[in-house]
Amino acid sequence: MNGGPAARRDFVVANTRLVAPPLVPELRLWLADEAAPIWRRTEEELGAMGLPPPFWAFAWAGGQALARYTLDHPDIVAGQRVLDFASGSGLVAIAAARAGARATEASDLDAFAIAAIEANAAENRAVVLPRLEDLVGTDEGWDAVLAGDVAYEKDMAAAVADWLEALSRRGATVLVGDPRRAYLALDRLESVIEYRVPVTRELEDSEIKWTGVFRFRHAPRANQVGARPPR
Repeated sequence: MNGGPAARRDFVVANTRLVAPPLVPELRLWLADEAAPIWRRTEEELGAMGLPPPFWAFAWAGGQALARYTLDHPDIVAGQRVLDFASGSGLVAIAAARAGARATEASDLDAFAIAAIEANAAENRAVVLPRLEDLVGTDEGWDAVLAGDVAYEKDMAAAVADWLEALSRRGATVLVGDPRRAYLALDRLESVIEYRVPVTRELEDSEIKWTGVFRFRHAPRANQVGARPPR
């Protein structure tokens, strides 16, 4: 693809439309109506086949739940350095920034996701730093780490769960948003809250997904939701 980041951002805007996620109506994101057409256009744009789905083009159930919870409980992130891991559209990062985070980062492995995060943050007047890199296994001292919809693939889900639990044990506030997908580490998590999240049948097996926000069972006391991590 020629043109770099600006061209990718133009592609995002040209192939989506501004809509409000059902569970987070106060925010607007550049999202796709259907999965297949934008997936095909992405492959055409890059001249490659068999690419991963354009996760950035949709407001997934776990991300909507995390964003809703963050906006409703701003004390979780207010004044904190926050990482939205596997950010996709940037929805959770934008919610954290709007809720008063001191600094908000959004990581993803897809360059189009980075473009979507930039476009969506600008639309919502949120300051978000996108990061095109794999942060699993690293610890940069984040106060809070939010991860939505990261239990799709077995090996990745296990590695991410180990990493997130390690961050939780050292005192970070770690929250996971997920509609209990097959590889979610439920044996290590406990539910904080549940939401009925409207989704599209294009992506899911129903129009409503019961979706939880979870924390690790053995999180240190300072890591309990709403508590400040140690400095």
